[in-house]
Amino acid sequence: MDTLISARRVVIGPHGQVLADGAVLVRNGVIADTGPRHEVESRAPAGILRHDYPDGTLLPGLVDAHVHLVLDAGADPVATLREADDATVAKGIAERALGLLSAGVTTVRDLGDRNGLTTEFRDAVRAGRLPGPRVLAAGTPVTGPGGHCWFLGGEVSGEDAARALVRRNVERGTDLVKVMATGGGITKGGPPIWAPQFTAEELRIIVQEAASAGLPVAAHAHGTAGIVAAVEAGVSTIEHCTWIDQDGFRLLDDVVDEIAARGIGVCPAASPDWRGFAERFGRERAEEMFGGIRRMRERGVRLLTGTDAGVSREVFDDFVSSLEFFAYLGCTSQEIVDLATCEAAEALGLSKVTGRLLPGLSADLLVVEGDPLSDLQALRRVRLVMAGGRVHA
Repeated sequence: MDTLISARRVVIGPHGQVLADGAVLVRNGVIADTGPRHEVESRAPAGILRHDYPDGTLLPGLVDAHVHLVLDAGADPVATLREADDATVAKGIAERALGLLSAGVTTVRDLGDRNGLTTEFRDAVRAGRLPGPRVLAAGTPVTGPGGHCWFLGGEVSGEDAARALVRRNVERGTDLVKVMATGGGITKGGPPIWAPQFTAEELRIIVQEAASAGLPVAAHAHGTAGIVAAVEAGVSTIEHCTWIDQDGFRLLDDVVDEIAARGIGVCPAASPDWRGFAERFGRERAEEMFGGIRRMRERGVRLLTGTDAGVSREVFDDFVSSLEFFAYLGCTSQEIVDLATCEAAEALGLSKVTGRLLPGLSADLLVVEGDPLSDLQALRRVRLVMAGGRVHA
């Protein structure tokens, strides 16, 4: 069904490109027309279904580039996952996806699956069988024996095993490959968060195997050595990138410049609870970590918006709190809206699919009350979410 959506402001592009009293025409899940309201109205069919928001802002749907739909964000999400059967996990995935939609998120990149459940959910959304955001699914992450997130089934030892796991993910139809270049915080008894799990050559083999199938690689890397190895291997994005060393923090400016020069995206995966994390971690230590991310931004590194949703306290329905982290780094509201829409879509290879309100792109739309380009809190006042042309709220 054709649908016309009008609003007082329509954000049509980056850097504050706004149409006053604009409208978007949606046809068969795709944006068919964008322009001043009276012009779009004149080109629309008579009796068309309408959604009018004379005090609202219409903008592209938001992009969360780092989620874990198999985890429930509870007190011990790993234990909950390990105790649940696949049917229970699949039900939880669908419920958590609705939380993302309610926050205006219409595209997510899922970076840790079990038994292909998120890939199956992605396919159900594509087919219209279930409501949800667009999902880029990484499938089973590659990790070392007993390594970070080993419980997802991706333990490998040696080059042949790593290649075989990447191929299995490709056969399942994943959209990218995730590799755990260092340890991580939620894996009890696993390697320290700063410790590398693979050499640069081993990571390079994973990148090459993924590239042969046309897939990018996202590398989880907290530790400095793991970050360096990931850059040398040619990954597409680095997740977290906190520059933790055995004795503190060690950010390497030459490596930061290499990240920027190669166009490698960095997703800090800023939790909606990032302020609480700072209190628990220690304000001075947290500021040192956050300062490293600020320094990367200042040196030209492309940052991606993401929440790490699914990990304890990192909920699926509060994307704006995560975006406030970028305000803390010094970004304006306008810059943050760009980060969460067109820039994130471009970084994930989706610039010809979503991220802007242009004819021919997917109808991933968000209407909020107020002006998010001047007041980020307007993104909390959601009035309409449309994902792939289907109205959620």
